Amino acid sequence: MKYKKRYYFLFIIFIIILIFFSLSPFAYGAYPKLISKLTDAFDKIASYIVAIATPAAGVAIGSGFLMQKFSFGDEERIRIGKKLVRTSIISYAFILLLELILTAIQTILT
Repeated sequence: MKYKKRYYFLFIIFIIILIFFSLSPFAYGAYPKLISKLTDAFDKIASYIVAIATPAAGVAIGSGFLMQKFSFGDEERIRIGKKLVRTSIISYAFILLLELILTAIQTILT
């Protein structure tokens, strides 16, 4: 009986602490600074990735076409060039699609 009271008391304390910490960010009507800094950092990282991916995809596509053009009939180089062009286009489309999905999720959450 004594242990049941102790567990009951610890359970009530745990629930009170849980409620206190879950409602504390909303108590002052403010957005936590750490979360806003992390959100801004992720936005900057995403914009940098898209900014870097555009010229990288252009270089990959260009080198794939040049590899096909200057293969001089070597079928393996033609195949590698086609594969390079195809994978770079798919990768760039995936990055743009990922950015679109993330912005859609962000607008839904705000």
